[in-house]
Amino acid sequence: MFFGKRTPGFLAMVGIATAMSFAVVDDADARRGGSFGSRGARTFQAPATTPTAPSAAQPVQRSMTQSSAGQATNAARPAAQQASRPGFLGGLGGSMLGGLMMGGLIGMLLGNGLGGMAGAFGFILQIALLAIAAMFLFRFLGSRNRTAAASAGMAGAAPAGMARGMTPDAPAADAPQAAARNGLGSGFGGFGGLGGFGSGAKPARPANAMNANDEVGITGGDLDAFQKLLGEVQGAFGREDYATLRQHTTPEIMSYLSEELSQNATSGQRNDVTDVTLLQGDLAEAWSEGDTDYATVAMRYESRDVMRDRTTGAILSGDADAPTETTEIWTFTRQAGGEWKLSAIQEA
Repeated sequence: MFFGKRTPGFLAMVGIATAMSFAVVDDADARRGGSFGSRGARTFQAPATTPTAPSAAQPVQRSMTQSSAGQATNAARPAAQQASRPGFLGGLGGSMLGGLMMGGLIGMLLGNGLGGMAGAFGFILQIALLAIAAMFLFRFLGSRNRTAAASAGMAGAAPAGMARGMTPDAPAADAPQAAARNGLGSGFGGFGGLGGFGSGAKPARPANAMNANDEVGITGGDLDAFQKLLGEVQGAFGREDYATLRQHTTPEIMSYLSEELSQNATSGQRNDVTDVTLLQGDLAEAWSEGDTDYATVAMRYESRDVMRDRTTGAILSGDADAPTETTEIWTFTRQAGGEWKLSAIQEA
């Protein structure tokens, strides 16, 4: 036998790796959910919380909208490079001091070898010169650091009178939440704090605003449209009705849903979604970007959601007799007052 004392540990590592591989396969076979789509300039910002979805929504994981995080990284890169740049002692100054020290050691060795105190005296003299040079060097570096700190303090100070919204990360006070109503009727409520966007202060709220975060003026008719879209999109997905999905969603959302339907078909499965009923909903926020309006809505609904075999119709997962309850954040968009379309779905 060639097994040594380390064999049990090795076998344990192999077992762990095998178990992890099975876990990865199981996760890959599960139905993909997640948060996807676009919310305009607020795609990567958390929507305001509501009584229906009191916790922060899951961040968008798949979107055609580019994140601004790369710009922040690029802006921080010069500062990081400046911080990592070697100082005087790490560059030419370090080389000079190292050379002088090495020269002193060589001089001492040569002096001792050639006879006498001359080498030792020369080495002591070089040490004294090094000490004087180091003292002047530290004074120079100290004065430069003080100058840089003073400059940074002046640069970091905000000019007097600057609007609070102009500061990108300025915290905003949370607005109180309103009581939610069943359904999406005119009793839409619930909102959280929002920070400043773009030019600073928020636009003036319309007279018919649903809550403090409604910058569009969402009406009861809009709420009815959102509720109707919930049922139509879910039903069309269960029927694999591409035409209806294309009618009620943005091209981006349509591409994600089509991809999932295609994966189900390849696996010989069909996701059957029926009996969609809205239980509670409220407006999180609504805003405009040019001629495009956005409305983000928290919705809690129940449905019968099962996975069936495409050929036999047999249920592969789920229970057709037990409705499941789901809470999601849906964002709708419209252009120039046109029809609302689904543009993003986020898990609550």
